[in-house]
Order: sequence, then structure tokens, then C-alpha cells
Amino acid sequence: METKKKHLKKYAILFPRLLALIATFLAAIITATSHEKARIFTISFEAKYSDSPALKYFVIANVIASIYGLLLLFLPLDNSFWRFIVVPDVVVIMLLSTSISAALAIAHVGKKGNYHAGWLPICGQFHKYCDQVTAGLAAGFVGIVVYLLLVLYSFYSLFHHSLHI
Repeated sequence: METKKKHLKKYAILFPRLLALIATFLAAIITATSHEKARIFTISFEAKYSDSPALKYFVIANVIASIYGLLLLFLPLDNSFWRFIVVPDVVVIMLLSTSISAALAIAHVGKKGNYHAGWLPICGQFHKYCDQVTAGLAAGFVGIVVYLLLVLYSFYSLFHHSLHI
């Protein structure tokens, strides 16, 4: 019975971490490869993620979270570091949430524009680019939610374990 419980706990830890790794990796790749060229009359324009510091930050934050998630997959489950994993998980959530907030703000400007500032929306001309950035943001949001669930599980494990000592 004890072996089955440990086996279940192993999957309860590794499966969400693998899901978070996949989500953050996809968010970085999808956003980093977003680019499109459009021609309006005789003028050619190009939209790419690297034109926006907010999208660059989003990609970098997701790459950092992906590397962190990958490293944790190789950490043995009997390592005492797992008891304190909640701290770097919270840091990763903060990094991801600030990056997605910045990226969502710039995506909103790209979609709706800001007529008071004289910024025109670009998604009418760059459909593929905007759809790809939206998909990257969706994957990033999944990553944040999974990391949030992991932090809640870590808190539960810490408090549950401390009550049984």
C-alpha cells in the first residue's frame, strides 16, 4: 500500500510539472516564431515579436520557466529540496504573470489600437501574426495556471506534513 501511495505522489508531482514545461515551452516557441509581412499599396510592412519589448519579455520569461521546469524533472523525488520548491515556484509564477500582463497589454493595443495616442490597430493587416501571438498567450496562461496549482499543492504538502510531525 505504501508503494502505491509513493507511486501516486510521484505522478501527482511529475505530471503537472511536465504539463507546465510543455505549456511554457510552447508559449515561447509560438510567440518567438510569430511574424508576418503585409503589403499595403506599394509599401511593405513586417510584424514580428521582436519589435515589442513586452513580447520579448514574455518569450524570455517562458524560456526561463521552461528551463526551470526541465531541471526539476531531473531532480530525484527523495531529494529534500522538494520541501522548499514552493519558493522558486512562486518566483516563476511572478515572472510569468508579469510577462503575460505586459504581453496582453501590447496585444490589446495591436488588436484595438489606441486612438487617443494615435496608435492604429494592426491585426486587420496581420491576421496570422495576431493569431499566433494569441495562441502563445493562451499557452502561457495555461503554464501560469498549472504553476499556481503546483504552488497550492506544495503549500498543502508542507502544512499537511508539518501537522503530522
